[in-house]
Amino acid sequence: MFEYIKEFADLLKEKILKNNVHILSHYDTDGISSAAIISKTLNRLSKQFSLKILKQLTQKEIREIPENKLIIITDLGSNNIEELSKLKNEIFIIDHHEIKIRDLQKNIKILNPHLFDEYEELSSSELVYLVSKYISEENKDLSYLAILGMIGDTLERKISKTREKIIRESNVKVKKGLLIYPSTRPLDKTLEYSLRPFIPGVTGNQKGSYELLKEARIDKVGKNFKSLIDLTDEEMKRLITSVILRIQTKEKNFEYIGNLYLIKLFNKIEDARELSAIINACSRMGKPEISLMLCLGNLNAKKKAERIYIKYRQHIISGLKYILETEKIIGKNYVIINAKDKIKDTLIGTLISIISFSSFYREGTILIGMAYNEDKIKVSARISGKNSETKNNLKEVIESVVELIGGDFGGHREAAGCIIKKEDEKKFIELIKKKLEYEVIKINSS
Repeated sequence: MFEYIKEFADLLKEKILKNNVHILSHYDTDGISSAAIISKTLNRLSKQFSLKILKQLTQKEIREIPENKLIIITDLGSNNIEELSKLKNEIFIIDHHEIKIRDLQKNIKILNPHLFDEYEELSSSELVYLVSKYISEENKDLSYLAILGMIGDTLERKISKTREKIIRESNVKVKKGLLIYPSTRPLDKTLEYSLRPFIPGVTGNQKGSYELLKEARIDKVGKNFKSLIDLTDEEMKRLITSVILRIQTKEKNFEYIGNLYLIKLFNKIEDARELSAIINACSRMGKPEISLMLCLGNLNAKKKAERIYIKYRQHIISGLKYILETEKIIGKNYVIINAKDKIKDTLIGTLISIISFSSFYREGTILIGMAYNEDKIKVSARISGKNSETKNNLKEVIESVVELIGGDFGGHREAAGCIIKKEDEKKFIELIKKKLEYEVIKINSS
């Protein structure tokens, strides 16, 4: 793979120096981090470029790609090979999503781990960083952005040799503890705003947060509680026990103990998970340009991003409350939550993901979330449980329905989504129910 990455990087650098460049990237943390790395790389080559951050690479977006420019696509594109091959542009794709068409046209060069015999799961930002490092060793200082993207895609538990090397190059501090964020802020607020895990009676509840800390025998130091990274080992153990009791899970199944990644940014130690959440929040609230500038070290963008993040968390808490209280379509192994216009379409994926990591549904339950976006519907699918060994492939499930009614789709085995026309709402629900019920029968009979 590394030989291919070097060849890919050498060719990309050659093309960058000879052409006008246009970058397209996804609007989540991995996509924003990827865009920041490639932007900084081009700046250091004294190369001007244009850039666009996208929710999804739709057919409309592909039609609007400017002619006569070299196109670099990050964290997108693997599902759009056929449409992209019709363009006259030279296109470089750096992506980690499953790829459908492997026979590439001459105008497309792609770096994707799924194309290699020895597959290694890497985020797009990690791949972009590896390319950037081959373009110039100077770009090693961008490794912290690869860490942000990796955490944004919740891949931090899978420490491969390549990822371990990137972590070492990033000079981030790593400490073991409870995986809630921010680990650098007073613990009462960290617990109150905890979404992964969602802690019943504590998340969104200041009084519940105080009660948990009292139970764990963690007192204030002066006017404030300690931060997570300042707890003693004994305090950390008591806190974990109290959280486990609230979540009502067995300690051996508790998956929220692991590495806390601490990054120095703006001359201050920051929790990488919180930074990742802030970046994601800006994009979900319609301000991806602020999250990009934050990644590029703009202090004014950081202040704006923190204000947006406060509003975002309020939306998330109210969205979770709506999801838990609203009527749902419940099948044998699936739950469909049709939020319609009650939840922003940019938040439905995040909310379904949070629910999937909670203890509300048994492991392996397929969760489908739907939310309106003008004349379209955003659909997000997840599988409940951190270690669910389901045989379902959500990308294939969503794809099979979209092929019948039309729309754009993408994603992975355990996290997928699509955008369909609003007029196809009832039809989609009927088809997805049939498909999911068929999948249950197929799996049980196999």
